[in-house]
Amino acid sequence: MSEQPAATPRVRKPDWLRVRAPTSAAIAETRQLMRRLKLNTVCEEAACPNLGECWQQKHATVMILGDTCTRACAFCNVKTGMPNKVDPLEPVHVAEAAGEMGLSHIVITSVDRDDLADGGATQFVRVITELRKRAPNTTIEILTPDFRNKANEAVARIVDARPDVYNHNLETVPRLYPTIRPGARYYHSLRLLEQVKRLDPTIFTKSGLMVGLGEERMELHQVMDDMRTADIDFLTIGQYLQPTPRHAKVVEFVEPKAFASYAAIGRAKGFLLVASSPLTRSSYHAGDDFAKLQAARRAKHAPKEGALATA
Repeated sequence: MSEQPAATPRVRKPDWLRVRAPTSAAIAETRQLMRRLKLNTVCEEAACPNLGECWQQKHATVMILGDTCTRACAFCNVKTGMPNKVDPLEPVHVAEAAGEMGLSHIVITSVDRDDLADGGATQFVRVITELRKRAPNTTIEILTPDFRNKANEAVARIVDARPDVYNHNLETVPRLYPTIRPGARYYHSLRLLEQVKRLDPTIFTKSGLMVGLGEERMELHQVMDDMRTADIDFLTIGQYLQPTPRHAKVVEFVEPKAFASYAAIGRAKGFLLVASSPLTRSSYHAGDDFAKLQAARRAKHAPKEGALATA
């Protein structure tokens, strides 16, 4: 039996990280809808601090393939164990939820399913297909695991289904992978995102980082450079928060001005969009950010002023 990590008391959050407890009729309605359709949300399972704000606006990130992960990352609150069988009705239920909530943009993520031959790629494809059929006006963003040992085929199948945004989070700097993300490999994750862009350059690619885990500033700069080499369009950076005393401790609460600095550096390095703040999470304001991504791409490829006259 593996040894349980030692408990580390949680440190009191600074003022800029405190949010109100989620209570409202809209939040209750969203929770009831998810329970009725037998859907899980990463908002609940990962104890996201933005749940109240997002659910108040009827935005929720659906977590497919069950609520139990085959990995045990030191930062993640999703439970670890042997997952249940894949629910064949889940794709239809996701599409029904999108329709009932009137979503213009939906984010679909999942637990890691190392127990499945395809890592769960087939279920992602089925969800995208049902959404296109039943909610054709909803744009689709997916946040996938790394599909360890099966990434090439899994990623190719999902790209063929044509999501609008393909997100896969690097989470932290390479030096911290052995303790923070031990089941994953940094360069494997980079290559996954690079493969998406190679297969279909029109799909927006996205990745996220947590700060406050003991990383150095220059290490983050290097990760940004690596991401740009992989042609990643959108970078998110947020503060790591320790979910329970059994998870990795917070080494530092990064001040808001540092997040603003990271955003400026990221934009200078060529990302189409950078979202960087203490409460930023992968799917936070995802719909608004998708519109910004589209606008940034149009601006990037628009003819330069006077170019037509001199052509």
